[in-house]
Amino acid sequence: MRNTPETSHPRMHHAITIRLATTAPHDIRAVARLFDAYRQFYEQAPNVALAEQFISSRLHNAESVILVAEDAEQTMTGFCQLYPTFCSVDASPIYSLYDLFVAPEHRKTGTGRLLLLAAEEQARRNGKSRMDLTTAKTNLPAQSLYAALGWTRDEVFYAYSKPVTV
Repeated sequence: MRNTPETSHPRMHHAITIRLATTAPHDIRAVARLFDAYRQFYEQAPNVALAEQFISSRLHNAESVILVAEDAEQTMTGFCQLYPTFCSVDASPIYSLYDLFVAPEHRKTGTGRLLLLAAEEQARRNGKSRMDLTTAKTNLPAQSLYAALGWTRDEVFYAYSKPVTV
């Protein structure tokens, strides 16, 4: 994947680069730290070991695409995880953009926007007809960004979920 153009923002002192995460141990550890913080944002207990195992499995099994944002010092500041799936109605492949997270100290720097634009480019290159996502009803900053980038909120369908015991 080519790097996303560098961007400038009033709160940002350095350029932001977007790239694909790899199975290298340092990538897995860095993404896992962000993934653990993401899970905590959604009221899950901290568990870095679980986060590392989950991210490692997704990357090693090629079950998801993870885009990462890095600052000029190559510190990972955010990530976006895409799961390949299908839309039966459209009879086409799509991405489910399930996770998008920017470390709190790096928010309002354009990082989330760049991750979403890179996800769109990734979907285009991989022949996906669209991307779907869900977010918390209370996550108004994210909703504002999605709308600004042309995402439309579904006003027709409800989302349901049901736990399955094994």
